[in-house]
Amino acid sequence: MNTFSYKEIRDRYIEYFKKNNHQEIPSAPLVPENDPSVLFVNAGMFPLVPFLQGETHPKGTRLVDSQRCVRTGDIDEVGDASHCTTFEMLGNWSLNDYFKKEAITMTVKFFVEELGFDINKIYATVFKGDETAPKDTESIQAWKDIFKEYGIDAEVGDRIIENGKEDNWWGLATGGPCGPDSEVFYEVNGKKLEIGNNVFMEYLKTGDEYNPLGRHNVDFGGGLDRIACVSQGVDNFYETDIYKPIFDLVKSLGKNDILISQRIITDHIKAATWMIMDGVEPSRNEQGYILRRIIRRAIRHGKKLGIEGLFTRKVGDIAIQQFSPIWNKLETDRERILNILEEEEKKFSKTLENGLKELEKIIGSKTSGEGNTGMLPGSENLTGPTGVQAFKLYETYGLPLELTEEILKERGLAIKNVEQFTETQKQMQELSRTSSAGMFKGGLADTSDMSTKYHTTTHLLLAALRKILGDQVYQKGSNITPERLRFDYPSDNKLTPEQVKQVEEMINEQIQKALPITYEELPKEEALKMVPFAAFSEKYGDIVKVYTIGEKTNPYSVEICNGPHVSNTQELGKFKISKQENVAAGIKRIKAVLE
Repeated sequence: MNTFSYKEIRDRYIEYFKKNNHQEIPSAPLVPENDPSVLFVNAGMFPLVPFLQGETHPKGTRLVDSQRCVRTGDIDEVGDASHCTTFEMLGNWSLNDYFKKEAITMTVKFFVEELGFDINKIYATVFKGDETAPKDTESIQAWKDIFKEYGIDAEVGDRIIENGKEDNWWGLATGGPCGPDSEVFYEVNGKKLEIGNNVFMEYLKTGDEYNPLGRHNVDFGGGLDRIACVSQGVDNFYETDIYKPIFDLVKSLGKNDILISQRIITDHIKAATWMIMDGVEPSRNEQGYILRRIIRRAIRHGKKLGIEGLFTRKVGDIAIQQFSPIWNKLETDRERILNILEEEEKKFSKTLENGLKELEKIIGSKTSGEGNTGMLPGSENLTGPTGVQAFKLYETYGLPLELTEEILKERGLAIKNVEQFTETQKQMQELSRTSSAGMFKGGLADTSDMSTKYHTTTHLLLAALRKILGDQVYQKGSNITPERLRFDYPSDNKLTPEQVKQVEEMINEQIQKALPITYEELPKEEALKMVPFAAFSEKYGDIVKVYTIGEKTNPYSVEICNGPHVSNTQELGKFKISKQENVAAGIKRIKAVLE
């Protein structure tokens, strides 16, 4: 198989479809225009939605592009081999023009004839049909035909896999244009990796009914990062030429060799340059909040690597070099982008610096005596801060408990009465609960310990569903009793067994991490700009509480809520989904327990 750079893959893709009478359209900015429903463009088809619904596109009925995207739900997963904050989605569209056979044929020929992928390693999935829509026999035949053209007799169940709506159907929970899709997989080291997906919009969903749309569209999407991995024969994004120059610089800057931290910095500074190019600046609101979050997360991981001095400008400069041949605006805005990165780094570094100075005042310049290393909390010779002091460092300076403990450990010290950290958090929250008694909304039966635990767990559940299913998920309703939680959300399908396992594992992982749960009181308008969503916001008063699960610089969940919460996820126990139900058209219900 030939090896191509990511830019060659990108160029070959666009040129191939232009040869097939597609008109190239530019990537839309990351910040959606006239659509407040999402913070960033998160899929290649997003800017094309009006035209997929029937509006006439000025460039005709066949289009191709490479769209830059942001997936905010993937931020916490960045650091593994295959999650990233920003990426390019290769896309081609037919707006009531060609349909399944031509789409599948062009997709396969691009991979095989333009990129040199082995046809013997290509597999397909198709919609198997159900009581609401028939089997996608047209796609099955199209796959059989293209395989036969390359001398392969493909059968359903062999190279062509049939799935239900949970795997091979695209549509919005709210209804509208929808239809079956057909994914393309490529076998790499015995595993099948998805490299693209053709969505065939031919139905209109109204309530529970699927009727003919009266027109047909094709929407193909293929992640450039993943395709580059296959073409370049590597098993993670950071070894592709998309990331490697940035990654190599980050690695050279640090004293410590921590792979996950190197990847997080590489991804987050790359993402930051794209966001700033598209007009986003660090702030406490909306897109600016996400930008600030990823920059500060990168800075914290820079400290873990032992990088000395300011470094985001250096990393940002390499990122700009990487992508300015594609988007000249990066080069035009180079100084503005780098200045914003550096200024944010200075602000956060100063905050951390002040926190570290305060820690020095607490422990003094005294170093531990011989034999003092490794002392446990409670030792009478310990000179570290108390749990209460550690909590104040966290609240005032944003100094995470883990960082305080790490600094102390280097001196052979530890926090005295570390349990006071959690106790102090709980006391502050109890004061707040007392002052707002009787104001709880959202189906909370009482404020007993178990109800409080279940209420807190709904925050973890919502965050997990959004990360796994997408940003379209939100809370439609909930009901909490001391015995279980009940949570309603918009979706056409129940969770698959695999997704149930994913949700349970993700939530239990957060519980095991012992994440702190904190809040701050803010004016309602300001708070609504901070959070990615807010259910039942009309019920809140002028001043609301914004609850954060996890570190403020890298939260797992941020929500507006006036209910009671535990102070740390470790208090919750083991989470398990006990039942799923259909509530109404497009609404699913989860019941869960803590064991």
